[in-house]
Amino acid sequence: MTCCEGWTSCNGFSLLVLLLLGVVLNAIPLIVSLVEEDQFSQNPISCFEWWFPGIIGAGLMAIPATTMSLTARKRACCNNRTGMFLSSLFSVITVIGALYCMLISIQALLKGPLMCNSPGNSNANCEFSLKNISDIHPESFNLQWFFNDSCAPPTGFNKPTSNDTMASGWRASGFHFDSEENKHRLIHFSVFLGLLLVGILELLFGLSQIVIGFLGCLCGVSKRRSQIV
Repeated sequence: MTCCEGWTSCNGFSLLVLLLLGVVLNAIPLIVSLVEEDQFSQNPISCFEWWFPGIIGAGLMAIPATTMSLTARKRACCNNRTGMFLSSLFSVITVIGALYCMLISIQALLKGPLMCNSPGNSNANCEFSLKNISDIHPESFNLQWFFNDSCAPPTGFNKPTSNDTMASGWRASGFHFDSEENKHRLIHFSVFLGLLLVGILELLFGLSQIVIGFLGCLCGVSKRRSQIV
């Protein structure tokens, strides 16, 4: 097995783990909503799990490259030039899915859970638009909805500073499952931070497989394997 085949095999196992992790993370808020309300579509934790960043972006779109890469350990399609080229081509789909997962996760972390942005915690307040995903402002990415004692908009005239916000959020009261708001904030933060990391890792593995796939296509695979296949 050449280095190209070996790296492709490792990529396959890594993508498989990330794929499953992305699906599980995306399913957590959906399952919590189902357990709490006995239905998926009412009172969601946020609007962004319904974009399915982990199930579609980090999950389904990574399946072709994962399947192709895993066959590198066997005497199958990745042990020839065409197979290596296909693994590289399918990795482009993985990269697109990873970028989709990352964009949704960043927007979700920017906005916070649904109860922090609207008085009615319902899907009726969700706006599904690609413009919302692309409209990301780094300067507003401060996670105040997480660090504040409450994510409800302030009613006073004095706006807290960012330092006061962080300090108040990490006081002795901390974050516990003592209220629905804290529970939704913890689940929302944990899920989409995890999906962001999954998306970043899938992006790196996908890009590396594109390079390795083209190298394998140009340089070929091991002669011993080619003769066996």
